[in-house]
Amino acid sequence: MTSQLKCFSKLATAIFTGGSVFGLVPIAQAQVEAQSASSADFDSQSSIEMVSKNAIEGRTLKCFLAVLCMAFVAFPCLGQQESSASVQATPTPNSADATPAQASPPTPQPLPMPSMSGPLQTAVPHPFEAGPFGQLDVTGILSGIGLTQENRFPGDNATNWDVSNAQIFIQKTAGWWQFYLQGGAYSLPGLGAPYLSAANTVKDIYGPIPQAYLKLVKGNFSVEVGALPTLIGAEYTFSFENMNIERGILWNQESAVSRGVQLNDAYKKLSASLSWNDGFYSNRYTWLSGSLSYAFNASNTLAFVGGGNAGQYDKNTLATGLFLNNEEIYNVIYTYSHGSWVVQPYFQYTNVPTAANIGIAKGAATRGGALLLTYNFKHGIYLAVRPEYISANGSAANGNINLLYGPGSGAFAFTVTPTYQKDGFFIRGEFSVVHATSLTAGDAFGPAGLSANQPRGVIETGFMF
Repeated sequence: MTSQLKCFSKLATAIFTGGSVFGLVPIAQAQVEAQSASSADFDSQSSIEMVSKNAIEGRTLKCFLAVLCMAFVAFPCLGQQESSASVQATPTPNSADATPAQASPPTPQPLPMPSMSGPLQTAVPHPFEAGPFGQLDVTGILSGIGLTQENRFPGDNATNWDVSNAQIFIQKTAGWWQFYLQGGAYSLPGLGAPYLSAANTVKDIYGPIPQAYLKLVKGNFSVEVGALPTLIGAEYTFSFENMNIERGILWNQESAVSRGVQLNDAYKKLSASLSWNDGFYSNRYTWLSGSLSYAFNASNTLAFVGGGNAGQYDKNTLATGLFLNNEEIYNVIYTYSHGSWVVQPYFQYTNVPTAANIGIAKGAATRGGALLLTYNFKHGIYLAVRPEYISANGSAANGNINLLYGPGSGAFAFTVTPTYQKDGFFIRGEFSVVHATSLTAGDAFGPAGLSANQPRGVIETGFMF
């Protein structure tokens, strides 16, 4: 038991330290906030930040240590339980059923990470023995993307060719302690935002290890520590995880990965998660987020998700947008999955409160909804469709902040994505259009920010291995 605890301590330190260095946040958030904040000098707020920094960090550090202590107390006997289970599962020499000729190999099961909403499916995992770590599973993806668009943003290209994913996933999925490590290069195309190359995404925002965490498990209860995927929203971060190649206009308001601690539990048809984290990768642990979902049956699930910043922070960078990092956000997500259909409507509300002391002169809120649809035509052919709408309150005349395409603006979006996958190979195309409403001149599409529409065509192809 002592050696197990020592091993766990070293691994927890390594993974959480790695997670604290690398992380991600949607590209579109930075673009929208950069437009609205171009006339403001947030560096002048540094003196205000220093006044509150010590007090906030002091409180949050104590909370963080308390949560970690609870996690360690909750798992004092897991190593003994795992050892007992392994002894009981070992066949005796007299067991006739244990001969190699009679034993059939287990059917490979999908790995829990990375999360996939379909239609793409991960490859069969490649297991290998890693000494004291036990069996580890490895999967990966290599894919490229081509994107063409009209009314591009200043500095963007009319056509982009790039690597969309070149990633490896290593994980331990058995035992009382587990871990997940994701590394490589990736781009994050999102509707209504400029395209950022994979090289710049890795260099300026995510780093080469966007997700890495340790997981402690006891029955249905688990604790995760590190750089974690967000609980917010209905779409995942990376292109291959989702029904569509580009993430939608509602996703632009959501966090993607946060560093922190997450508790998960399940009781019958009810599942719940609670996370204390740094929101939009701010390195300030003042965010709380949680989800509660109920599975009516195998086909129907309803989830309530919420999160928000319990403090204030005037940091404003490409990775940590000032407005969105200080927001509160709520989702209601319904999922129907049966036969050839996946139907997922969801509603989203966000609110950024006024905080003049950190540069938010007058806050604003958004309301939006989306419908995610996928139909399986069999033989590896799928079609995904996503209509969306979002609007912000306020106006430029009233001095509200810009969360979309000018204060008080809105947007419609429509995306259609046909997909073909055979074994590890996949190819899919996409057409999308975003239409801005009540826009502010200079904050919309085109080199001058005056166009209301931005159509795009995208193709992505590659291998899951």
